[in-house]
Order: sequence, then C-alpha cells, then structure tokens
Amino acid sequence: MEAQLDPMKDDLPLMANTSYMLVKHYILDLDVDFQSKVIEGIIVLFFETGSRYRKTSSTGKEGCQSRFDETCKIRASEPCHVPVTKVSACSSKTEYNDFAICGKGEEDTSDKNGNHSNKEQASGISSSKDCCDIENHGKKDFLLVLDCCDLSVLKVEEVDVAAVSGIEKFTRSAKLTDVSKELENLRNQIVHELVTLPADRWKEQLYYFTCCSQAPSCGELLFTTGTWSLEIRKSGIKTPTDFPHAIRIWYKTKPEGRSITWTTDQSGRPCVYTMGSPINNRALFPCQEPPVALSTWQASVRTAAGFVVLMSGENSAEPVQLREGILSWYYYVTMPMPASTFTIAVGCWQEVKQQSFTAAMQTNIEFSLPSSQADFRWHEEICGHAEYPCRFQNPAARLQAVIPYRVFAPCCLMEHCKEHLLQLIPQCLSAAYTTLGTHPFSRLDVLIVPSNFSSLGMA
Repeated sequence: MEAQLDPMKDDLPLMANTSYMLVKHYILDLDVDFQSKVIEGIIVLFFETGSRYRKTSSTGKEGCQSRFDETCKIRASEPCHVPVTKVSACSSKTEYNDFAICGKGEEDTSDKNGNHSNKEQASGISSSKDCCDIENHGKKDFLLVLDCCDLSVLKVEEVDVAAVSGIEKFTRSAKLTDVSKELENLRNQIVHELVTLPADRWKEQLYYFTCCSQAPSCGELLFTTGTWSLEIRKSGIKTPTDFPHAIRIWYKTKPEGRSITWTTDQSGRPCVYTMGSPINNRALFPCQEPPVALSTWQASVRTAAGFVVLMSGENSAEPVQLREGILSWYYYVTMPMPASTFTIAVGCWQEVKQQSFTAAMQTNIEFSLPSSQADFRWHEEICGHAEYPCRFQNPAARLQAVIPYRVFAPCCLMEHCKEHLLQLIPQCLSAAYTTLGTHPFSRLDVLIVPSNFSSLGMA
C-alpha cells in the first residue's frame, strides 16, 4: 500500500528510479479542452541508462556501461500515423516547428485502483525496489518508475525510432549480427547517438526529436498507476540497458488535478495555468522529479482560436492555424532543467505592445551598460555544466542588459499595463543584469495572472 501523504505537510515522494533510467528529453503533443477542463494527448520520453546500473563482469551480473552524464537528443523525417479512436486538429503536413500527430487517445480502461488491462495483467507489478534491485535482475522484469499523480494513463508503447526515414546516419557505428535479436539494441543505440549530439547541432537535434516522436509504435508496454507513480515494464526485459529508451504515453489530465488551475481571468474569460505547487508538474505529465533529472523539452499545444498559449520556452511562439477554429503553438527548451520548471498558461490574453518602435529602441539604449561594466562577471571562464547552447559563452548575450520580452494581460487591464508595467520591466531586467550578470535565457514572457493565483511565479 502506498502511503497517503499530505502535500501541505509531507515531502513529496520521489518515486522515479533515475539511477537506472534517466529522461533526457520530453516531447509533449497536447490538446486543451475548456469544455471538459482536460488537457489530453501524448508525451514521448527519451532515456539514457542511469548511473547505478554499471557493468560488473567480475561478479557475473548483467549490466551496462553508465551513460549518466550524456545529453539526450533525437531525430527523424517522415511521420507515421498512430491509430487513434478520436482525432482532432491534425496538421496535414509536418513542419520544423509542429507535430503531425495530434489524435486523442482511447477511452480509459483502468479500474478505480489504476490497474490497466492492456493485453496482460499488470497488477502483478510490485514496488520499484523489488524490480530494480541489481540482485534481482535476471529474475524479474525491469520496472521503469515515473513520478505521476492525478492522471489518467490510456496507453504506453515503445517507439520504433529505427523506422524513421533518414535515421541511418545515426546507426553507422552499430554492427548488426543477429537482426532479430539486435533490433531493440539498434533502437537504443540510435537514441544514444542522438542524445549525445554536440550542442552546436541543437537545431538538428530538435528536428530529429520531433520526427522520432512521430515514429510508429513497435508494441504496447505493460503499466500500472499508483497514487504517486506510473510503473512501466516490458515482458522479458530484465535490465535498464535493454529497456526501450524511447516510449510514448497516451494520457489525459483530470479537472481536479493539483498541478493546474482552471479558472477565469479578470475579464471573466476562461483560462488555465500551472501552479508550480503543491505537487509540481506530476499532475500535468508523467515525469522524473529527483534533482538529478535535468532534461530538455519540446511542446506543441492546440486550443481553440481566441486563446493564447504561453510556456516557459526559449522561443517566442506564434500560432499556426491547423484548421478552422484551431490553433497550434510550439515551444522548446535547450537548457536541461527540472521537469518542475515546465510551465503553461492558456487564456484569452492579449499582448501589450510598446507605444512605438522608437520608444522601444530608446528603452534598450537607456538600459544598455558600457561593455566595461556589462561584462564585469566574465573572465573567460569555462562553464562546468552539461553541454548545451549556453548564453554565457556568447559575447553578444553577455552585453545584453535587457533581453527581449513580451507582456500579456486580459483585455480589461491593457491600458493599465501600457501606462505602468511597460516602463517597469526594462528597469527590472537591467537591475537583474547589473546584479547577477548575463541573463541565462534569451527572452521573457510576462503574464498578468488572475488574483486567485496562489503560488509564486510559474517559471
């Protein structure tokens, strides 16, 4: 029995077994439905084998080389359609910044205890300790454990990344002998090659991540859901090394989920946003929350026209019309960060524009600092973090006192924001730069949230 914890009093349980499997990249493809107050779609997770499971040939135990510090990235080219029962807002062509798959999943067939009847009884899965102990490998199937709460998981499947057109260039180092046995190893090798691409190939990485996320399924995986976890296994797979390193999860949130708030803005229009507490994002998507779990992500979110989707991404997303009345928004992040920093806000926001281009230019000039003062924190040091496209190594970024920003608000507050807020933001950004140095992110979105927002900032 899982302990019934009070998030207001107890520490959140960190269920994910990150020492065995570590998520390096998430791709979310979601529909926001204000009628049912549900966010529904798919998430694809790309893994590397964790640090704990190492090769120990001297003891005769099965194992694998640790790839704990490697970064994760993936790619492919022609999307394959995944059969679904209900399809909404599908794009007819794949683009660099949008997904072709956008169907809604099957009906939830899990019982009240969260056990799922997907082709084989999954209720026999016990705790992660039993299935993840090295001593037990070879006796039981390996169990992947993700942090999860207040979600309806519909289906979990392995992604056949080897079926992606153009993926061959990532398989040159793999030597196949027994094709029937080695195909699974080839898929994992492809993921490994893609996630370890150097940082200067980040655009290529994101492209292939998108394509691989659209690759066909090569079989469903067994799973069961608990109060705080989603547990996944594949029959006959005993080790993290052999477990699929790219999996797709079909799921939907619940209206009462504690990671998101469905409410109305100051103009009385419907909106939804992540709260950041009390349970982080585990009621928004299955994830890994231990501190070691730093990952990048991409997200494509569809909603009705008239709504604006804001996320904690590095790009300033612009909507793409998929069909009449449906818009799609795409964001991405190339800096590995905790899953709890993923934020989303959807509402009838309007962008508050600068009064004029001249005024905007004057703001940037006014708060730009002389180079001697601006780069006072820079001493040609090399960052010690995992490799990613780091702004601290960019001379232009080191001189940028005011990063590009957008301001969004409900229509009833537009004039107030123009009069007061637009003058304050560049001053705040410049003050932060003067105190802390280079901005770690290239841009910022500022949103005026409803007064019932009970948490700190979403980012």
